[in-house]
Amino acid sequence: MFYTCGPNEAMVVSGCGRSPPLMIAGGRVFVFPCIQQIQRITLNTLTLNVKSDKVYTRHGVPISVTGIAQVKIQGQNKEMLATACQMFMGKSEAEVAQIALETLEGHQRAIIAHLTVEEIYQDRKKFSEQVFKVASSDLVNMGIGVVSYTLKDVHDDQDYLHSLGKARTAQVQKDARIGEAQYKRDAVIREAHAMQEKVSAQYKNEIEMAKAQRDYELKKASYDIEVNSKKAESEMAYQLQVAKTKQRIEEEKMQIQVVERTQQITLQEQEITRKEKELEAKVKKPAEAEKYRMEKIAEAYRLQLIMEAEAEAESIKMKGEAEAFALEAKGRAEAEQMAKKAEAFKQYKDGAMVDMLLEKLPLMAEEISKPLAKAHKITMVSSGGSDVGAAKLAGEVLDIMTRVPEALEKLTGVDISQATAKSPRVR
Repeated sequence: MFYTCGPNEAMVVSGCGRSPPLMIAGGRVFVFPCIQQIQRITLNTLTLNVKSDKVYTRHGVPISVTGIAQVKIQGQNKEMLATACQMFMGKSEAEVAQIALETLEGHQRAIIAHLTVEEIYQDRKKFSEQVFKVASSDLVNMGIGVVSYTLKDVHDDQDYLHSLGKARTAQVQKDARIGEAQYKRDAVIREAHAMQEKVSAQYKNEIEMAKAQRDYELKKASYDIEVNSKKAESEMAYQLQVAKTKQRIEEEKMQIQVVERTQQITLQEQEITRKEKELEAKVKKPAEAEKYRMEKIAEAYRLQLIMEAEAEAESIKMKGEAEAFALEAKGRAEAEQMAKKAEAFKQYKDGAMVDMLLEKLPLMAEEISKPLAKAHKITMVSSGGSDVGAAKLAGEVLDIMTRVPEALEKLTGVDISQATAKSPRVR
């Protein structure tokens, strides 16, 4: 009868003809009923939670450690599979797991007792490797292989790890700050070096570019000189040819113009002759007639002006004679009046003189007062009382009035008081 099993289990066939027993991990086998027996053992991986509570370390600090282990019966190794069959055949998977768990826990506790808290907490990898190494050598003898072991948790009830963490945290923070400062310093230094290298590279690049530009400009200038020379020669040759062509064209044009000018002169001479004849017929004859007519008109106008002038002169002469007669009559009247005045002056003598002065006195007063009329304002300033100033001003006015007759007597040589009594105006 055929039996099969999956890759996660092994079959063990024992009985007649099977000494030692046949072990098959994942496959099939033919079993004779009644004379042979078949048994199965699991090859599944077992996950074990290895927990050690309040284990004293080397310095006597109680801590609790939890690790995770993966174990399984090695089906590929015939010797380990045979050993596992001897030890665990007929046991359940839970029983196999419990045996392996107790073995791992014992080794874990032993290793914790030989280490300090700092060594376990700070170097978990080393602790895991030690547990893995010691437990593997022991479990191999049971046919069980340790696939992996990992330290899951470490804690204590005395806050030892917490205090250790604070110191470590402070140290880490200090190291972090120092590291950050050193990193910033190194970054600034690297940045400065990079900037220096960048500037140097830039300057070198600019120098190379300037050199290349200089070489380019020099070569270009040389090429330009050569090209411009060729162009100038070509242009000069072209301009020379153009000048020669233009000269030939101008010579031909001049010849044409000479011929045309000759023809124009001939035509102009003929036209002048024609216009002279036409002018003779249309202008000269009518002009002579018009000249004669204008001469006659001018002569008539001249005679008219002469007659008008003579008439005006006669009129002026008559007006002059009339005005002379009027002036003569006026003069005779004034002479008679002056004679009468002379007779009156002879009769009255000084009185007549005074009368004439009195007649002209208003005019003299007007002339004397003209400068005073131009004054806009007269201010009287007194050094004492107002009555004394007014009296002084009145005295000066009276003094002027008394001096007027004296001035007239000096001017005319006449006694004003006697003449005034004889004056007809005073009578």
